[in-house]
Amino acid sequence: MSQPKRPTLQDVAELVGVTKMTISRYLRDPKQVSEALHGNIKDALDQLGYIPNRAPDILSKARSQAIGVLLPSISNQVFSALIRGVESVTEPAGYQTLYAHFGYDMLIEEARVAMMLSFHVDGLILSESHHTERTRRMIQTAGIPVVEVMETPDKPIDLAVGLDHTAAAREMTEAMIASGKRCIVYLAARLDSRTHQRIAGYRQALGTAGLTAHLVETEAPSTFTLGGKLADDALARHPGLDALFCTNDDVAVGAMLACQQRGLRVPDDVAIAGYNALDIGKALSPQLASVVTPREAIGRVAAERLLGRLAGGDYPDRVVDLGYTLTLGGSVYAANRA
Repeated sequence: MSQPKRPTLQDVAELVGVTKMTISRYLRDPKQVSEALHGNIKDALDQLGYIPNRAPDILSKARSQAIGVLLPSISNQVFSALIRGVESVTEPAGYQTLYAHFGYDMLIEEARVAMMLSFHVDGLILSESHHTERTRRMIQTAGIPVVEVMETPDKPIDLAVGLDHTAAAREMTEAMIASGKRCIVYLAARLDSRTHQRIAGYRQALGTAGLTAHLVETEAPSTFTLGGKLADDALARHPGLDALFCTNDDVAVGAMLACQQRGLRVPDDVAIAGYNALDIGKALSPQLASVVTPREAIGRVAAERLLGRLAGGDYPDRVVDLGYTLTLGGSVYAANRA
């Protein structure tokens, strides 16, 4: 089967009965052609299924009007909220957002960054703060603004917007200790940099209280099913456990369901906390305690700062910490004590 031929500007011009230059002007800015031609040109573009070719336009300008966004996961709801925040700023400003997925792998991120830079994106939003040396060199060579999101690195490439995961996990662990729990087991999945930061906060809180840290961990990606399996493993290894702190809400939901299936009362027998406060946690009974992370706000502020840099803005405060809050639901403190 022969590949269909894409319609050209000349095809559109012939259908409307005008010059190719007129169609080109319309595509750049419809106001550059007469009102009388607007409908005819639009109808012709729709009829032919015309696909604009932006390559010449990109190469002829200093700006591509496109932002590259690197995401470690396309299935995690955390990043859908981040995207909403980014697009709430980029779309009104006339910028396109190009997305690439790298699966928490620095080498894949390196390849995706190279691909994005080949499209002459005006700036990058990166969802990690750990990168290969080649990634850093390419970004330095490109000379474009970069915002790292979700964390608050000590030495960002350029700008960063996120929250302190170590402090958040420490505070949640302290809340579980304050509720009377003494054998708190951490359920860890994926083992990415943010999970390690949360584990550090968990350890800090237990160390201060003179309690022992217990981890059940896997490099597998988070799912409800995995949460149940990790909870079962934790109960088998630590029969005296009275609390589970889960690295995210996916794991926490699975852990809670597994405990309830065993006849354990939450939070009386086992307190359970998650991270990121996804909507599903509100549908559980009791409601899931979690760390509320401002993902959409992070995306919005990151995009605002990126476009601000492109407009010549300067940001002495290179790292913005948007903070977090805790919701203890009924899975850490019983509802009548919340």
